[in-house]
Amino acid sequence: MVQNRGYIPKSRQREKPREGLKYIGKSMKRVEDPRILTGKGVYADDISFPEMAHVAIVKSSHAHARIKRIDTSKAEKLPGVLAVLTGAQAAEICGPLPTWSSPPVFQRVIAHERVRHVGEAVAAVCAESRYIAEDACDLIEVEYEPLPVVVDPEEALNSRGDAVLHPEHGNTNLILESKFDFGPVKEDFAAADHVVKRRLRWPRSGGTPMETNGATAVWDEGSQRFTIHVNSSMYNFVGWMIADTLKIPHHKLNIVPTLAGGSFGAKLFLYKQPVMAAIFAKIVGRPVKYLEDRMEASLTNDAHASDRVYYAELACKKDGTFLSFRQRIIDDYGAYFQYGVGQHGNALAQVVGPYKINSVGVHVQAVLTNKNQQGAYRGFGSEVANFVIERMVDAAAEELKIDFLEIRRRNFIQPDQFPYLIPTGNMYDSGDYEKVLDETLKILDYKGWQKKVAEMRKAGRYVGIGIATTHERSVFSSTEFWMWNLDGKIGWTSSPDSMSIKIDPRGRIYGTLHSPFWGNSPETVATQVIAEQFQVDPSNIEITYSDTDKGLHSTGPGGSRFTVMVTGAIVGAAAILKKKIYKIAAHMLEANPDDMEMRDGHVSVKGAPQKKVSLQDLAFHAYYMRLSMPDPEDPDLTSGLDATYVYDHPVTTLPDPKREHMGIFYPIMGHMCHSMVVEVDPETGQFTFLDYACVHDSGVMINPMTLEGHMRGGVVNGIGSATSEHYYYDKNGQPTNTLLTDYLLPSISEAPANMKCGHVETPSPFTEYGIKGGGEGGRMGTPPALAQAIEDALRPLGVKITELPLTQKRIRQLVREAQTKRAAD
Repeated sequence: MVQNRGYIPKSRQREKPREGLKYIGKSMKRVEDPRILTGKGVYADDISFPEMAHVAIVKSSHAHARIKRIDTSKAEKLPGVLAVLTGAQAAEICGPLPTWSSPPVFQRVIAHERVRHVGEAVAAVCAESRYIAEDACDLIEVEYEPLPVVVDPEEALNSRGDAVLHPEHGNTNLILESKFDFGPVKEDFAAADHVVKRRLRWPRSGGTPMETNGATAVWDEGSQRFTIHVNSSMYNFVGWMIADTLKIPHHKLNIVPTLAGGSFGAKLFLYKQPVMAAIFAKIVGRPVKYLEDRMEASLTNDAHASDRVYYAELACKKDGTFLSFRQRIIDDYGAYFQYGVGQHGNALAQVVGPYKINSVGVHVQAVLTNKNQQGAYRGFGSEVANFVIERMVDAAAEELKIDFLEIRRRNFIQPDQFPYLIPTGNMYDSGDYEKVLDETLKILDYKGWQKKVAEMRKAGRYVGIGIATTHERSVFSSTEFWMWNLDGKIGWTSSPDSMSIKIDPRGRIYGTLHSPFWGNSPETVATQVIAEQFQVDPSNIEITYSDTDKGLHSTGPGGSRFTVMVTGAIVGAAAILKKKIYKIAAHMLEANPDDMEMRDGHVSVKGAPQKKVSLQDLAFHAYYMRLSMPDPEDPDLTSGLDATYVYDHPVTTLPDPKREHMGIFYPIMGHMCHSMVVEVDPETGQFTFLDYACVHDSGVMINPMTLEGHMRGGVVNGIGSATSEHYYYDKNGQPTNTLLTDYLLPSISEAPANMKCGHVETPSPFTEYGIKGGGEGGRMGTPPALAQAIEDALRPLGVKITELPLTQKRIRQLVREAQTKRAAD
């Protein structure tokens, strides 16, 4: 059986992680908010230096073309212009941008010889101001030789000759093809009573932060060293990866993080902006800033999201039992391939959702087209996997004539089956999926709405109910990026995080994060965990951020991992400090170190709380009274109170060498249920939320208020992904909606007015305090629930929903197609 595949580790968690907690689990106002809400936060565009110069780029107007000639002479003569670079010149200065892909598809900071999508930089200007730089860009003349353009991913499978984007990889745009059967797929399909088949389509969208990607670089000639201020989230990775691009030793580059100004994945890894700023800073000998404008953020930010066609099959018994899930996926990666098929590795962590499915078949075809390339977006591919499995479950319920809730209940993994290994080899740590479903139905008043919907339909109104039960994996090991490689090569196998804690001589606690602010309440989370560890008031704690010179390696936020990882790092650092604190306190109180405990800002003797010493007095002793200790030579009693700890993600393993399974690589599995009631106007295609309820299981919550913020924000994000956010390209590869006037983000007007949020806490047995991730929130569950709700509302008309986005135009089209089909029948 699936549960016996591979290695299941033992629990490392106490049975009742909630017991006795004072600060964890409390809704506390965000520590970050006062400075952010009063405009005192420092973002990328706030970085300023005397004599700072600015960069602008010349963007390709062609989707695919050879660069025949570039004349920069007029631009170079414009007053205020400091330097101009073409792709050929930039290629002499720096190497290709970093890539995680296999095979490696190299990209230049400025296109050299060929452009592969509209907006790609063909030249760049550094000038006294951004205005001058933009004016100079208008003076640069570029002559192109147009090449055939490919924008449809299924057509890209067969494109040849001049339509191939990277001919060095062969005469095809199929850059990678992988097939895996996890478990007895053929046998399970042969044993099926019924097979559900669907073609499903997930559209191209992308994270749209308030502040675009940007960096400011300073070159010190004396030390031959760069300092780069950047709003990337994983700035530790960025630092040592772009050092190779800049052809400098890694220790000659210091990355300083700024506030992110939003990301949603779009700022996971920023390469072009810091590299562009750095090469010009060295050329002109001045600080240089490059901040994307809004059009560049759409055209060339290397962060479009999944763009997939699925041919999916779900094998079932006639009683609704799921046997096997098979899918062929054609994924449009755009012009480059920076992450390889990491987004599909990510999805394999939870590909079966919350269901017992004995085997999984995956056939991935990654194609290149003349579009901005894929990067990261909230979910990193797993949100698409959620949509696909939920649509297939809904289809199975309809075709087998089983209630859509009942078919889920029959196939849920049960609480006593955890830890549970799914066919791909990943482990689900814990869960109670029926409890989450039942709590959602209760909050929604599902039975009450069933009666109301029936009455509304009798009155001629089109009202439907949608429910999706989906996963949110957290804590990745990085194997998802290379486990597709069949050459035996092992890539990165860990993604640690670290934390430094210092207690000053007056007893004030300072925590230093080695990962940046990404809008995800890092200071609040760290404050509450430190307060819990040392039993001090949160007002006595201050959180700061490190740069790459001073901080240890941290992977940073992303993949719903931050809270789990930083909590582990804090607990580790606190344990080092408490060992020392208890030794000093035991000496001061004439007690045994094993009998010490911390409470209310003091260290006291267990069972004798009146025997205590304040943390302030103890800290003074730790710094200045070493010789008064009974053993001044004790290595645990060196002067001061500070510690740093590197925390590795728990319970992960390597893929099987033959890739019969992928190992445990994303084991901490959150769960959610999103439910809604919508009314649809079939004449206009407009729909309205009548009710919305969602319940998440993120394990033990650090701060329920901030988690609910992620849930609510994620719901709105998910509504955008399901309805209005879609990057459109015409047949010539020209993007048609590059600004916020036509790339339509949902506003507060589109958010459900009466959204209700709930929580079920199933502690993870493998993390500190039983925490799970929750940062990607509603985007993981809203799209499939909304698709089901609209389909249910239009069921009397025979509408089937197999693709997104569900724009008003698309809904009207579906209604007309269904009416035409019925008339023909």
